[in-house]
Amino acid sequence: MEPPANHQGEKETSRLEAFSDGVFAIAITLLVLELKVPALPSSGANSAALGKALLHLWPSYLALVTSFFTILIMWMHHHAILRNVHRTDSWLHFTNGCLLLVITFVPYPTSVLAAYLDSSAAKMAAGFYAGTFVFVAICFSLFTYGAFRPHLLSQHASQKFIETTLRNYRIGPPLYILATSAAMIDARLSLAICTGLWIFWAAVIRDQRGA
Repeated sequence: MEPPANHQGEKETSRLEAFSDGVFAIAITLLVLELKVPALPSSGANSAALGKALLHLWPSYLALVTSFFTILIMWMHHHAILRNVHRTDSWLHFTNGCLLLVITFVPYPTSVLAAYLDSSAAKMAAGFYAGTFVFVAICFSLFTYGAFRPHLLSQHASQKFIETTLRNYRIGPPLYILATSAAMIDARLSLAICTGLWIFWAAVIRDQRGA
């Protein structure tokens, strides 16, 4: 008996996925570097002072958690998209590279947000942070459109997943623009929108799995 024929041959996205996974891992690891050991004077180094100093680092904890889960969920979406893709070409590699560029940039606005969230510059810090995700959302949409071109798709690709993903990703840039604009009113409102969005994207990827 002859083995079943593989009409599409070997899947071509393995190297792209491996490279992307490495970049995601580095970006998500760099976030923790924002957490600094509190500096206490030797004369005042006691448990109460250290506990107070650790509590004062709450902006760093908040920025770390928000950015960590945002990058984690982007990685999950990236993986789900490529499960439906069989071939690659230069345009897919280029759009994937643009997406990885903005993802590696995320630790920087995270650091800015952590440094200035508890200050009079909080609105600008939150606006810079949310504004970064406008570009992330745009690059993710470009990557998705590049990945879902018919000649690159697997023969087992889920058309429902593709249609739903493209539809959902259209709302990403406008909502992050809203979060950026909201920062000029209240930094907490902007961060609440950003947090709500990563929760939304988490729910989306749980309910809409690729084939």
